[in-house]
Amino acid sequence: MAVQCRVFNTTYNPERLRMGTHILHQRLKGASVASYYPPRIGTIKQLRALYPDFEILHDKEEDWLEAQQVARSRGKAPPKKKRTAAESKKFNKRR
Repeated sequence: MAVQCRVFNTTYNPERLRMGTHILHQRLKGASVASYYPPRIGTIKQLRALYPDFEILHDKEEDWLEAQQVARSRGKAPPKKKRTAAESKKFNKRR
């Protein structure tokens, strides 16, 4: 029996214990189960993309944008990204 299991690449189980390997050999069900349910809308961004005509408000995003505006007015916001190599070299001169 041990040689037969080695040849056919099966599990050697002389005590016939319940191991659950038959479940591992079955086809996966995840894709068919997932296709049964409608797609999830996880973020406000996805909701806005689905319904562009409606104005959808997001309180956390508005608070964050307001905090960014206040920080910019005080000069505490992060610097703007450099778009070209010339712009980045211009400010990286060593003194």
